Amino acid sequence: MRTEANVFIVPGVFFFLAGTAYGIFTHWSEWVGFLAIYLTGGMFAMVAVYFKMLEKRHGQRAEDREDAEISEDAGVQGTFAPWSWWPLLCGAGAALAFVAMAVGWWIMAPAAVVGVFGLVGWVMEFSRGQHAH
Repeated sequence: MRTEANVFIVPGVFFFLAGTAYGIFTHWSEWVGFLAIYLTGGMFAMVAVYFKMLEKRHGQRAEDREDAEISEDAGVQGTFAPWSWWPLLCGAGAALAFVAMAVGWWIMAPAAVVGVFGLVGWVMEFSRGQHAH
């Protein structure tokens, strides 16, 4: 996970420096620019911190070592749904939300209902039904 964390740390630092430079060059008078750049750096930093936490929790993986063998990664890699319609429902809710922003805010209510229903179904997918644990 160290490599993955570094992939996100480097752009995070870049965006924080770029936001500071932007603020200095505009004399901190243009709020949207440097704030948006800082928020972009913050998003990169959040993902980097998450990968650092995973590295601390799980330790070094086989793909992180130069001397690792291919057979060390054999076995179960995770639990995945064999098929799922819930992401489609989440996407429909998001599409309706974007339509609501363009057409009319009254569409946001059905978009929220569809999106929340799809999200709850997706989260609870392994709790009931055919693939329950």
